[in-house]
Amino acid sequence: MPVVRVSFIEGRSDEQKQQLAEAITDAMAKIAGSKREAVNVIFEDVPKRDWYLGGALTARARTS
Repeated sequence: MPVVRVSFIEGRSDEQKQQLAEAITDAMAKIAGSKREAVNVIFEDVPKRDWYLGGALTARARTS
């Protein structure tokens, strides 16, 4: 049962997440040989205020 976790700054629509989940599931099935029905995709939407890169708050540097 593969689990793929995707973390990004919040703001993606449900439609975008659905498309990403389908693409990730397809890739896991095609490349890794996983059964589609066994692939878990978990999205973690992180508020901009909680995302740091290189010690700096990314909300100040970019929007997503």
